[in-house]
Amino acid sequence: MKTQDLKYQYKTANIVIKLIVINVLVFFAVRLTAFFMQTQPQVITQWFVLPEEPGSFLFQPWSIVTYSFLHYGFGHIFWNMLILYMFGRFVLNLFSDSRFLSIYLLGAISGGLLYMVAYNIFPVFSNTAGFLLGASASVRAIMIFIAAYMPQSQVRLIFFNVKLWQIGVFVILMDLLQLTSGNNAGGMLAHLGGAIFGYVYARQLLKGRDIGAWFERFLQNIGDAFKPRKARPFKKVHRNRATEKKSGRSKMKDAKTDNQQRIDAILDKIGKSGYDSLTKAEKDFLFKAGKDD
Repeated sequence: MKTQDLKYQYKTANIVIKLIVINVLVFFAVRLTAFFMQTQPQVITQWFVLPEEPGSFLFQPWSIVTYSFLHYGFGHIFWNMLILYMFGRFVLNLFSDSRFLSIYLLGAISGGLLYMVAYNIFPVFSNTAGFLLGASASVRAIMIFIAAYMPQSQVRLIFFNVKLWQIGVFVILMDLLQLTSGNNAGGMLAHLGGAIFGYVYARQLLKGRDIGAWFERFLQNIGDAFKPRKARPFKKVHRNRATEKKSGRSKMKDAKTDNQQRIDAILDKIGKSGYDSLTKAEKDFLFKAGKDD
C-alpha cells in the first residue's frame, strides 16, 4: 500500500516535485551503484557528464541533457533543489508543467553549449581538462526567467522583502565574480548560459513571442510516442434484412410519389396551354411514364 501511495503521489505531483525526485533518486542511485561496485561515482557517470571537447561530445550527445541530473555531492544537489523549489513555484503559478520543463531542459542545453564553446575558443580555458555536471544551468534559467518576467514581484527573505529583479542581478554578479576568480569556471559558464536563455525567453514571451513553443511540441511528441495506444472497440454491424426491405419499399414509394406529382403537373399544363406547350423533356418524361404503366 505504501508503494502504491508513493506512486500515486508522484503521478499527481507537479513538475517541480517530479524533477526534484528524479535528481535525488539519480544522486543516490549513482552512489549506491559505485559503493556496491567498489569504485568511484565518476566511473558510473562518465558517459553522462558533458565533456568539454566536441570530439568526445559526438560519442555521447545525450550528455547535453543528462549532465543536468548529476551532482558532485550533497551540498551541490541540496542547494540546487532548494532554489528550484523556491523559484519553480512562481513559474508554475503562471505557466504549465510542459513550459516549465521546456525552460528547465533548454536552460541545461544553453548552459552546456556555452560551456563547450567557451572552453574551446578562449585561451584561458585551453589548459583545463574537465567535464560539466549539475542542474545549476537549469535552475539559473528558471530563476532568471521569472525575475525577468515578473521583475517587480517580491519575496520574503528572513526580515525584509526583496524584488525578483534584485535577486536576479545579485546572482548574475556573483557568477561573474566567481568566473573571473577562476573558481569553478566551467560551472559559472553554465550558470550564465542558463541565465541568458531564461532572460531572453521571458522578455520575448512578454512581447508575445514564444521561442520555446517548438521544444514543447517536441517533448509532447516524445511523450505521445511512449503512451500506449488505446485499441478501438470492435463494432459488429448486424444487417436487418426486414429493415432493408422496408427501407427499399419506402424509397420506391417515395420515387413513385415524386413521379406522380410530376405527371400531374404536366397534365395540368396540358389542360391549360395544350400539348404543344410542353418542353421536349416533359414530353419524353410523359411518354416514358406511359410505357412504365
